[in-house]
Formats: sequence, C-alpha cells, structure tokens
Amino acid sequence: MTLPKGFGSGGSGSSSADVEKMIGKRVENMTGIITISYIAAWLATFGGTAAGYFYYPWAYPTNSGHYAFIILTIIESIGYLFCVKVMEEGTKKNSNGIIAGVIAGVAVGTILISLFVGT
Repeated sequence: MTLPKGFGSGGSGSSSADVEKMIGKRVENMTGIITISYIAAWLATFGGTAAGYFYYPWAYPTNSGHYAFIILTIIESIGYLFCVKVMEEGTKKNSNGIIAGVIAGVAVGTILISLFVGT
C-alpha cells in the first residue's frame, strides 16, 4: 500500500504502526461508542413506535407496533453483534461479556415494553 509522504520506511510496505498513526485511533478500542450507539438506536426505535402507540392509535394498532419494535430490535442486535465482532477481528480483545449483557438488557427491556406499553 502506498502511504502519503512522511509515512512508511522509504518505499517499502507499510506497517500497522504507520497506518495507525495515519488514521488516528484504532477501531478495536471503540466498543464503548458502538454500544452507546446501539442503545441510542434501540431507544429511537422505541420512540418511533411509541408515537404510534400514543399519538396515532387509530392508524397504528398496538399489535402492529409491538411486532415492528420486536423485529427491528432483533435486526439492530444482529448488527451490533457483527459490528463489535468485525471491529475486534484479529485482536486479542474479547467483548463477549459486554455484548451479552447489553443484548440481554435490551431483550428484557423489549419484553417489558411489549407487555406493558400501549395496552
């Protein structure tokens, strides 16, 4: 890979240190921001379906809102899992506990919201 002037060692291949210096922060250290983004996306999904529960109940039946909320939560969870696992590929980092805890918490929250909101 050809690096910009000032990086690399005189025309030979680039090292991971050169690429890291050029890019900035390594992505395997971004589990926290991806987790926060996932939780924010889940809350936004609830906010979107809550608009149907509370403001447009005649046009957006509760059962349909629950179904949409559950399916979108599953899709977001799969995306979160893949984002973190691909980000950590090739490193010694292991965030399985964080992933399991967050997805379990979201699953419990989804079940509680589906049981008690909009009924």
